[in-house]
Amino acid sequence: MKAIGESDTNEALYTLNGMWCTSCALAVEGVLAHRQGIERISVHYPSATLWVRGSAKSISLEALAPKVKRLGYRLTELEAHADAHARLEQESRYLSLRLLVGSVFGMWTMLASILIYAGALPNPTIEWVVAWVSGAFSIPVITFAGWPFYRAGLRTLRAKRPGMDVLVALGVWSAVGVSVGLLWRGSAEVYFDTAVMLIVLLLGGRLVETLCRHRGLKALDVLPQPSDEAMVWEDTQWRFKSLTDVQPGARAMLSPGELISLDGVLEEAAWVDTASLTGESTPRHFPKGEPVYAGCRLLGSADVVIRVTHALGQRRLDRLRDQMRHYQTQKGELQKLADRFAAWLSPVALILGVATLPVGLVMGLGIEDAIVRALSVLVVACPCAVGLAVPLASLAGSGQLLNQGIALRDPAALETLARVKAIALDKTGTLTQGEPLLVNWASREGITEQALKATLYQVAANSQHPLSKTLKRWARSDQSPAMPEVSAPLCVVQDVPGQGVHLRLSEYGDIWLGSQRFLNSQGIEPPANRTDTSFQAASEVMLADAQGWLGSFYLEDTPYEDAAPSIQLLQADYWVVMLSGDRPSAVEAAAERIGLAPDACFAERSPEAKARLVQGLPSPTMFVGDGVNDTLSLAAADIGVAPFNASDAAQEGAAAHLLKPGIASLVEGLAIARATRRVMLQNLTLSAVYNTLALGLVIIMAIPPLVAVLAMVASSLSVTLNAARLAWRD
Repeated sequence: MKAIGESDTNEALYTLNGMWCTSCALAVEGVLAHRQGIERISVHYPSATLWVRGSAKSISLEALAPKVKRLGYRLTELEAHADAHARLEQESRYLSLRLLVGSVFGMWTMLASILIYAGALPNPTIEWVVAWVSGAFSIPVITFAGWPFYRAGLRTLRAKRPGMDVLVALGVWSAVGVSVGLLWRGSAEVYFDTAVMLIVLLLGGRLVETLCRHRGLKALDVLPQPSDEAMVWEDTQWRFKSLTDVQPGARAMLSPGELISLDGVLEEAAWVDTASLTGESTPRHFPKGEPVYAGCRLLGSADVVIRVTHALGQRRLDRLRDQMRHYQTQKGELQKLADRFAAWLSPVALILGVATLPVGLVMGLGIEDAIVRALSVLVVACPCAVGLAVPLASLAGSGQLLNQGIALRDPAALETLARVKAIALDKTGTLTQGEPLLVNWASREGITEQALKATLYQVAANSQHPLSKTLKRWARSDQSPAMPEVSAPLCVVQDVPGQGVHLRLSEYGDIWLGSQRFLNSQGIEPPANRTDTSFQAASEVMLADAQGWLGSFYLEDTPYEDAAPSIQLLQADYWVVMLSGDRPSAVEAAAERIGLAPDACFAERSPEAKARLVQGLPSPTMFVGDGVNDTLSLAAADIGVAPFNASDAAQEGAAAHLLKPGIASLVEGLAIARATRRVMLQNLTLSAVYNTLALGLVIIMAIPPLVAVLAMVASSLSVTLNAARLAWRD
């Protein structure tokens, strides 16, 4: 079973084969929803996916597959991404063949009907013969091309949830039956053209719809596709193995230039290009012990070994795909509204169609006119547009979000994103890079930069201070003779976590590294004129030796390059605030750089205080945060967003993940969400207005069945093409 998350969540995703339309999805949902042990179920027709929640036994494939099979469908393990492409390509060929047959034979049926309608034939006898010819040419269309509609109609009837295919089948065979009856009476006013047009135009609409579904699925192609095998150390030698056979703990060899196939931990330092997975344009240097992910590309000129941490199916790449497909199966409020509308529309149309015949007779219509009126009601009432209105738009919109670097994991996230009014942003790791950079330094008179770096490197390499990593990297930047190897300290005299360290080195003697407060506690007083007032917001780290103050280093957590322009764009449409637990000077400096007003920034806020501030903002609210301390605010907001490289706790609490550093993708994502919801509402309005007006008109006045066919197909194509605008959106 393909479970989402851990095995004890009692949720599963499966592929449902054999669906022909949204009515099939509703039929399967209705049958399985009442099974004991199932809490919730959702079938997503565009992606052919079934999501279910309940007890482990009740939602197992063994329990559900037989029930689904009795309806005429096939439930399987969640298909691979490549298999989904192959399935849609097969569906496209299947539809194209039937559409070709329908078009070729239907063309002759239509030509014969046009000759009759136009009065171009010399006498009634020839018209009657041509009408029979029209019926003969319609046979391949009615039987072969129309078979999928009849099969789907039988399946939904078996499930006691008749849908649009039942109406299509009744409309086609009613038109054929009326035509045969008229021919038997010697009349040439037949309706074979109505049956043919109904099938051919619906097949054309299905083909367009399938191409849109294929386009939506291709959104997942933005995620990289590594090789399906890896070189693994086994039996004292390196050998290629299928990824399915590689387990956590195995050692895998990576070659320069190749996409990493499995998540793992580096056994040696390496340069890695993460652009294909995260969109980060600059390659990063990963030290030994750093985790790397499948989909990234190894750089350099030497092979590198990793210790595998996640097997195939559990990689970060796999989880992103599963989260997207899990999201696609869920239904927001607009989709639920559309489903309820479609669910009662089909039975109502059936009742109206059946009732139209006797009502027409009572009102004085002839038997032929009453039958034609009933036929028009059946045709015009097909709820194709209602069923397609929301899911196609949702599929296209979520695909565009993934293209922009936003992965959704909450079913209501897309609709909530579109309605957001206020955005609260954490500072560190969200607006800023979360890694301090050295912005300035000062040293004691007579100390050269090279000597300062040499001393700093020795101390920083032996220190666990949070800023030591940055200082060590700066000290290593000296391009003069090679930096000497780090010498182990004779002893650590004092180590105060978060404040500083006092070391005794064999070459340098007593050395101190830490904050001013720490150095003051050691009896070291730095000169008063050392401070550069332009860097007051920066964190100052001091270095001292036995002679006193040696140097000061100013470090700042700098904003992402896209932070300032993104904030400017967001402020045009939203209430934007920054919430941080950092000190006021650092928050004020960051706010000035990114263009936020001082009254929109809140410093030194506890997790509880940040959550209360989020709840006080105009609703719906969004919070973007990456740390464990942000989980409360992520839960308090109407929608939580975890930025790139967020902690596991933040990712679990967020409804959406940013797959690229910075927040530029969020700006475009909000615009896509608004456009998607707008298309959803447009589609719902179009389909609802069409079905309501069309049913009313066809009951009170005579509308030829062929006109009803054209109106119904035009309605379906309108919502499909409207949704397609999202899929092809730049």
